[in-house]
Amino acid sequence: MNRFLILAPLALLATVPHAQQSKNRVGVVNVQNVIKNMSGSKTYLDLNTKSSADLKARQATLQTLATKAAKGTAADKAALTKAQQDYAKVRDGYVKQIDAAFKPLATKVNTAVAKVAKTNGYSIVLDANVANATNLIVHANTAVDLTQAVLKEVK
Repeated sequence: MNRFLILAPLALLATVPHAQQSKNRVGVVNVQNVIKNMSGSKTYLDLNTKSSADLKARQATLQTLATKAAKGTAADKAALTKAQQDYAKVRDGYVKQIDAAFKPLATKVNTAVAKVAKTNGYSIVLDANVANATNLIVHANTAVDLTQAVLKEVK
């Protein structure tokens, strides 16, 4: 019994080095800032701005038509239905255009983030805006912000 009491703590101490893995480093990148400041993003940004303005105007028109249709005739309801279909078609067109414009930018940013992370020993890199919006990160030291390094890499 005495032997067991002496060996048990030694056995526990022997497992401590195995329990400690190498430290994982977590970094953050402000992807919106990177895209806004990288070369070749003007087409994507302009398309995003244009589509947002156009869709917002169309939504206002839809709202007006919906108000009319609620107390109006069958023709008003038909006009609303047609406007909703047109809105969906235009929105889908914008989504395809934006996706096509964003794809090469995303590839370039992802490659740069991976390279910067690997070079600096980061295991995980999060989008700062997503992490903040979802309260995923409560506190982060500014030293883990890789945005400037990624910007240098994509330029």
